[in-house]
Amino acid sequence: HLIKGGGGALLREKILAYNSKRFIVMIDETKRVKTLGRFSLPVEIIPFAADITLKRLKETGTIPVLRFSNHEKFITDNGNYMADCNYFPLKNPEVLNKQLHQIPGVVETGIFTSNLIHTFYIGYENGTVRNFDTTIPGWNTGAGW
Repeated sequence: HLIKGGGGALLREKILAYNSKRFIVMIDETKRVKTLGRFSLPVEIIPFAADITLKRLKETGTIPVLRFSNHEKFITDNGNYMADCNYFPLKNPEVLNKQLHQIPGVVETGIFTSNLIHTFYIGYENGTVRNFDTTIPGWNTGAGW
């Protein structure tokens, strides 16, 4: 599993991932974690219902923080707001992803479940690169991205 979308394009990234024959992720070694949730989970929400959506997000066990940039509400590529939510440790991303999508006002989450990802490439400081093909049974060592 993977958390993506900190830059505000997570809905578009997920649409591309879902509709691609192969979705390839490249990261550096600092992004690999033993447990997901070390970094905030971006959740894209519509402006019209932002206050009530933030309230409903809080009911899921997080304290959502509306993202700001240059003292203004951060606007995603699709004209929505972004809430940063902490769910550390995030032990069951599929369940949380489904739960968040049940909240009216939530457009998308930054949870990319493993069924969307075909290959990971990890770049290391020493210049080496390792790849993991998720289509091979047993590929996952239990780490998150």
